[in-house]
Amino acid sequence: MAERTPVKDWETDFDVMDSRYIADPFTIWDQLRQTCPVAHTDRRQGAWLLTTYDDVTEAAHDVATFSSIEVGVIGADPDEVPDRVLEYGLPPISADAPVHTWTRRLLLPWFSHRRVDEYEVITRDLCRRLIQGFVEKGHADAAADYAQQIPVRIVAQILGVPGDQADVFTGWVRDVLEFADDRERVKHGAEGIFNYLTEEVQRRREDPRDDLISQLVHGEHDGVPIGEDIVLGMAALVMIAGIDTTWSGIGSSLWHLATHPEDAARLVAEPELIDSAIEEFLRAYSPVTMARVVTQDVEWKGCPMHQGDKVLMNFPAANRDPAHFDRPDEVIIDRAINRHVAFGSGIHRCAGSNLARMEMKVAIEEWLAQIPTFSLVEGAELTWAGGQVRGPRVLPVQFP
Repeated sequence: MAERTPVKDWETDFDVMDSRYIADPFTIWDQLRQTCPVAHTDRRQGAWLLTTYDDVTEAAHDVATFSSIEVGVIGADPDEVPDRVLEYGLPPISADAPVHTWTRRLLLPWFSHRRVDEYEVITRDLCRRLIQGFVEKGHADAAADYAQQIPVRIVAQILGVPGDQADVFTGWVRDVLEFADDRERVKHGAEGIFNYLTEEVQRRREDPRDDLISQLVHGEHDGVPIGEDIVLGMAALVMIAGIDTTWSGIGSSLWHLATHPEDAARLVAEPELIDSAIEEFLRAYSPVTMARVVTQDVEWKGCPMHQGDKVLMNFPAANRDPAHFDRPDEVIIDRAINRHVAFGSGIHRCAGSNLARMEMKVAIEEWLAQIPTFSLVEGAELTWAGGQVRGPRVLPVQFP
């Protein structure tokens, strides 16, 4: 992995993998909104970075100018030829209409309120069992021992794959998203995911079950069987997007409560605030930044964008924009007006938002029910990931 050159000017040479950006992107966004709300970099084949709520949401809705064919914040080296290329990537997230439309429609029933209610029972039991595994010790890694363990097992349930391989799945997803600068790790993670899912797809052809992979394998669109590339891409999307994003959201929420005991105490005393608190954690610690690709040469907001340029849809920065949120850098768990875009905006808004909200809510409720008072371990190393998905990866906490 090549050594990074430190950023000297965030307006013209930003780097979302810079250690300072990962540790404290908020200060950088505040600076850019005032001096250069659409920043640019030549790193990694170049990209634009949007930092205001209005710009991010406008671009998200302008699907004619900003295509979703490449959503990765850190793109692949153009000289590298992957062993296998899926025609539509990970639809619907990496597809434009009409493929986006019908593939999204296939996913939505699996993340409906009714389905999520069914998953909640499993999630609550899982959270309780995880906590029982370390509560007597008086300390835990709230990221690795808890947050990381929850979404991956629920996603496994949806896909119909064994939950006991959770750590393997998580490792592959981390390789793809967290270590995007390390091409060998990305390749290892991608190959692991697609080789595994390819075998599962073949199993479902002969032995269909009540799971998402089976529905896709035996499904049709306009009377034609769904192609294997689409099936693999959609299954991989659920695994990749459903694991790291929600894990990061749960971890960030626990980090906040560990460092703001007054909010933890208030949620314990006023449990009816949990829904507004989850929305505020989503706003303040939005984990996901997505990319788009410019479809034609255009001057946008005074910036000369060219066909093929990458544009980073900085939803986390949009959610800290003082033009749209009162006291945006404060976490107000009973915030009344909170039109955040943590799940995106426009036609590509996250199809799994119901599931993510439920997992975060249940995870926090069950944690506070058994561990109402906790704090960071003094002097312990705290590790955050950044780039595509920002969240704590090592979160040592202690409790009575």
